[in-house]
Amino acid sequence: MEIAEEDNSGEEYPNEIHDYLSAFEKSLGAVDEMLKTMMSVSRSELLQKLDPLEQAKLDLVSAYTLNSMFWVYLATQGINPKEHPVKQELERIRTYMNRVKEITDKKMASKLDKGAAARFVRNALWEPAPENERKVKTSKSKKRKVN
Repeated sequence: MEIAEEDNSGEEYPNEIHDYLSAFEKSLGAVDEMLKTMMSVSRSELLQKLDPLEQAKLDLVSAYTLNSMFWVYLATQGINPKEHPVKQELERIRTYMNRVKEITDKKMASKLDKGAAARFVRNALWEPAPENERKVKTSKSKKRKVN
């Protein structure tokens, strides 16, 4: 293992993980920017602008993000997060996220217009002509044959 990189504090780390550390640093920067944006607006003000379904989505994403960050923290402390209660919490949040997704999908699904469907079916089906119309048509066709 080649130790080639040195960070600002003077600690050396293996060259193979340099790309991973760079990507991690960029991700942390993105999370920091997002948190600054979210913290610039009060929660009550933000929730007033959203409908209840969007509020639920925001709450679930926030909870999932915090628990995921705690998962990473546990891993950095040498604790196996798979054996920690945070795993069950993430699964519970995922269950609620799936419920919200189902509700959103149902909301976006097209609605059946029963009146239009009935008209469509009625017009598409063959209807026999009334008795008196048949007699008139047959008598006209007989007259044509005679001529």
